[in-house]
Amino acid sequence: MLLERIWTANAFRNFHYLIVCAETGEALAVDPLDWRRCLAAATAHGWQIRQILNTHEHGDHTGGNAGLVAATGAQLLAHAGAARRIGGVDRGLAAGDTIRVGRTVELRCLDTPGHTLTHICAFADAEEPALFSGDTLFNAGVGNCHNGGEPELLYETFAQQLTHLPDATRVYPGHEYLARNLEFTLDREPGNAAATALLARARQQDPASALVTTLAEEKRINAFLRLEEPQIIARLRTSFPDLGDAPDARTVFLALRTLRNSW
Repeated sequence: MLLERIWTANAFRNFHYLIVCAETGEALAVDPLDWRRCLAAATAHGWQIRQILNTHEHGDHTGGNAGLVAATGAQLLAHAGAARRIGGVDRGLAAGDTIRVGRTVELRCLDTPGHTLTHICAFADAEEPALFSGDTLFNAGVGNCHNGGEPELLYETFAQQLTHLPDATRVYPGHEYLARNLEFTLDREPGNAAATALLARARQQDPASALVTTLAEEKRINAFLRLEEPQIIARLRTSFPDLGDAPDARTVFLALRTLRNSW
């Protein structure tokens, strides 16, 4: 599998991705809002964009569909439940469906509600596994639930699906928010040495060559994956005095999500 990550340098801090079959040069474009950048990258490599994947229905992920379809004739793929809202969807996806790119690439669809009720993550179970996580999992953070989502479902997505993927899985989100997310982790867990070290690097990085985390790293630096940490729980009690002595993971996750909404 060949992979090109495309930094848009826009106000939304979007990442787009081209996932490519090395044998055929056929490419899948993920959430290509800035479709011209995606097309230019493919053309420079001699690749052909044959498919587009929208992880979910928000306009900062779907806004480039029409332009890229017109330029390439690509087929549009999205969650079956979001197809009507997105428009022009050629293939509606469900949990367990396979997306094939050329002859060598297979991605497994995960139905991952929370940020929206109809959100797809795509998992490449390859030698170097990769998760294209849209706005569900960010580097060191998780998606909000402001525009049609539900925090309880977001928790279930993590508890039942994402945390069970291989630790070596590389995380490719829809936006670059690493430094800000690490600052939230350290606000909740000031003693987190791994987050402190990574924040120094994140503040210096060029987003065009941004750091890529693995799930193993996420479990060390992402407050939303550290739900049993005593310091996180203790500091939550200052905002949620009724939290109790031994809150369950769901309660901690939802409290963190509530705090992050206004942090």
